[in-house]
Amino acid sequence: MILADLVVGALSALALPPVYCLPALALGLLYLYRCTQDASSNRQLAVHAFFFGLGYHTAALSWLTNAILTRAHDFWWAVPIAAPGCALILAPFIMVPVLLCRLVPAGPWRMVLLASLWTLADMARVFIFTGFPWNPTGSIVEIPGLVGDLLSQPASIIGVDGLTFVVVLLGLLVWEGRKHRLGLGCFLLVWLAGGAYALTHRHDLPVTNPVVVLVQGNVQERDILSRDGAMEAFRLYLRLTNEGVAKARDLAGDSSAGDRSIVYLWPESGFPGLLDEDEGARRMIARAADGTWGMIGSDRRDEANRYYNSIMALDESGQVRAVYDKSTLVPFGEYQPRFIPFNLLPGQLTPGSGVTTWDLPGLGAVDPLVCYEVIFSGRVVGARRPDWIANVTNDAWFGNSAGPRQHLATARIRAVEEGLPVVQAANMGITAAFDASGHELGRLPWGHAGTLVLALPSPHRATLFSRYGRTIPLALCLLSGAMAVFLGYRRK
Repeated sequence: MILADLVVGALSALALPPVYCLPALALGLLYLYRCTQDASSNRQLAVHAFFFGLGYHTAALSWLTNAILTRAHDFWWAVPIAAPGCALILAPFIMVPVLLCRLVPAGPWRMVLLASLWTLADMARVFIFTGFPWNPTGSIVEIPGLVGDLLSQPASIIGVDGLTFVVVLLGLLVWEGRKHRLGLGCFLLVWLAGGAYALTHRHDLPVTNPVVVLVQGNVQERDILSRDGAMEAFRLYLRLTNEGVAKARDLAGDSSAGDRSIVYLWPESGFPGLLDEDEGARRMIARAADGTWGMIGSDRRDEANRYYNSIMALDESGQVRAVYDKSTLVPFGEYQPRFIPFNLLPGQLTPGSGVTTWDLPGLGAVDPLVCYEVIFSGRVVGARRPDWIANVTNDAWFGNSAGPRQHLATARIRAVEEGLPVVQAANMGITAAFDASGHELGRLPWGHAGTLVLALPSPHRATLFSRYGRTIPLALCLLSGAMAVFLGYRRK
């Protein structure tokens, strides 16, 4: 039976990006729900749910092995345990909701309670170490193209966590008989119609965002780590920046783009050194950028010799005008939790003070983010609402796997939630840009060196989710769960 739990859990993960096999999740949820009915004891049910979760998260995070192989000479011992190790930590977040939903008699109200508890557990993953809300279940609706555009629009109200509640509940109720399936069909039509209405009735603000030049060098991680490879990568980024800015000038002068400023973006680790300490390199970048502003991913160290993963704003002369230090670090990747008594990492980073908004002449009002931070729903905007969001990342660690595609899906849903254009500049891919409705404006595929140049659209009026954040899906789940308990027992 344990083998069946693992296999069904792993197959259910096919519903997540980039496969989007939605029936796989519905079948997995049916399996779990039948376990709540057929298990002879809570202990047996806990075993079923735990190993289901272990299979589910191991399959969903299988790309972690690529990150370990990048530095296999240091972490060879972690290759077979990277994905299963993370899954061991995450499996209880499936086990606990499945156990607790048994408080309500079998039937539709148990399904409502399971969907509520599943979503609350998904939301609680932000409290693991620095948080690990990767692959929320609601991300299964972020299908590339028009269908995903339509299905993701409710995130502007209920966020991706609210979408998790909806898709889990639909995946359970679809097995409840013909009457429920007919109701679900009608609900899906209303959902699509609402998405179409949201896409065609936009509320753009009178803001002119810049023309962005997203630079993707397609540099191997081993070349970034080696001195010779790093110099070649720097020369490549200079050349691509110069070519991209030339294209941007043509676009910025076009009547359809208007008179806009130009901003170039280099990804995380785009500069292979300490940019704020290298004046010569900054002058070379300024010459290549031909009098435009830029945002560049680079390491930084302070007076106490502490290191940060940062993004820096350079003006047209190459002077550093602003610095943002990554504030949410990757557990076991950029820092080591304190409860581990021995050293696993060769070097650890220091977190910054938190998300902020830059308002600079060449950039406009922008929130800079570094890689991992974009996965946190409701936590990508500072105290002041910006006009666009820029995320820089180095997904070369993940290889040509599901990892970069899952990461890109999170950037897309942040655009819908906040009503803001989002751009993501990646080192090897996938570099892309989305408008404030989450519609993809363009991309550079994995493994391709080049530039993506486009005029960034205006932001939308502040969404309901951008005002109240995760309070909305939290209230939705608490109210639905309380109603399920009350009405479930009343029916009994």
